[in-house]
Amino acid sequence: MTTPRPQHPAPRRSDAPPARPQAPRPPIADAAAAPELSDAAAQEALRARMFAQLEDKGLFRDAAARAFAYLDTIMERRVFPDDAALAGLAAFDAPLPERGAPAEALIELLDRAGSPATVAQLGGRYFGFVNGSALPPALAARWLTDVWDQNPALHVISPVLGRIEATVEAWLAQLLGLPRGTAAGFVSGSSTAIFAGLAAARWRLLGRAGWDVNRKGLAGAPALRVVAGEQAHGTVAKAAQLLGLGLDNVERVPADAEGRIRADLVPELDERTILILQAGNVNSGAFDDFADLCARARAAGAWTHVDGAFGLWAAATRRFAHLTRGVELADSWSVDGHKTLNTPYDCGIALCADPEALIGAMQTDGAYIHWSAERDGMRTTPEMSRRARAVELWAALAFLGREGVETLLGALHDNALRFADALRAAGFEVLNEVVFNQVLVACGDDARTEAVMRRVQREGEAWAGGTTWRGCKAIRISVCSWATRPQDVDRAAAAFARALRAEGG
Repeated sequence: MTTPRPQHPAPRRSDAPPARPQAPRPPIADAAAAPELSDAAAQEALRARMFAQLEDKGLFRDAAARAFAYLDTIMERRVFPDDAALAGLAAFDAPLPERGAPAEALIELLDRAGSPATVAQLGGRYFGFVNGSALPPALAARWLTDVWDQNPALHVISPVLGRIEATVEAWLAQLLGLPRGTAAGFVSGSSTAIFAGLAAARWRLLGRAGWDVNRKGLAGAPALRVVAGEQAHGTVAKAAQLLGLGLDNVERVPADAEGRIRADLVPELDERTILILQAGNVNSGAFDDFADLCARARAAGAWTHVDGAFGLWAAATRRFAHLTRGVELADSWSVDGHKTLNTPYDCGIALCADPEALIGAMQTDGAYIHWSAERDGMRTTPEMSRRARAVELWAALAFLGREGVETLLGALHDNALRFADALRAAGFEVLNEVVFNQVLVACGDDARTEAVMRRVQREGEAWAGGTTWRGCKAIRISVCSWATRPQDVDRAAAAFARALRAEGG
């Protein structure tokens, strides 16, 4: 029997009158009281219910139908949920039930109250937080592997994931022009990838100084320096804290007008130094001078880590290769699949040209652990158990190929340039050189800039966030979605222009 397809209401245009908020339905009630069962009988009854769900598949068909209905509206719906949708989230404010609710009711509630309150990041008019969309093949691969429910910690736990991770590891080094044999750790995001890269750096630099940090810890260890640009991402400081390197040991170097580290002001480097560079400033999208600084670090025996959360993918292209010239001379890199490459969340990658250092930093063992001669995924990540992130990377890269990656990144850049031109013509000040996918704009003064941004966000046609740039408020537009078409840019730019006029601009 075919499960009826859920009917979502047509997406409401942002210029239509707001829907009247409706009182949320009561929370899901406990299942009807059942006769008291013995422990054995209760266990068997619970198992029987779930085996029936696996056999019948109706629960999964219903969830899939609701997901398909969501996809049918995602490109035209409001980008940020309206007040009625946000009020509907009260349906989740319920006490933990004593008896389990029917599974079908849970999916119905999740769709009824949850789907309308999502942010349309999958669509083409979301430009916030450098958050990408999801390629359909990668999303489909995610669905299938979620059903597989594999743990890639050890080859013996999941041979298929071990093989796919090994393939993607080699592909990434080839695609990005990194040294052959570069090791990859598939983590939740670039925050964890930076942590892993700096942990490898700490392990290697202290090891060269004769200090086994895994056994001795940091008390009494030789001091390490971290040298980073003043506009390095906050995750660098977070990693320094977590690793015990200490914020007081992070030396900040002034940045130029585009946010690049001033190479002429980088202090003398040595064998106790970790140098942090950026492939893509989080505000402007600018790239540091890798060729010069990585060569200087190598000559001094320092370790270079490149934070390439969204920008490292430029190394995979002919069009943007000039931005990452020399990046292959670094020792470690961090990058997200869920940003520029548009894999589903969460999908980060730690890359290290010194596999021994990464494996040494992530070292663990146990009598129950069965190492193999194949790839054991937990060797290169902080986590032991984790989800199968490499599969959606494999699907994205296999689907796109090198040419497709070039095309995808070119479209992001072209749309960013189109956005900048449209906003400049509408009276906005474009604050940065648009070298990749980031556009920074302002409206004359901080108060007006903030007011325009809030008006755009409330209207729902598009969404972009705020930042501070050179001491002033700015609107940060991140063009990260494969689904963004030129007409989406025009539609979003028109919303910005309306907001500027409404605020007296």
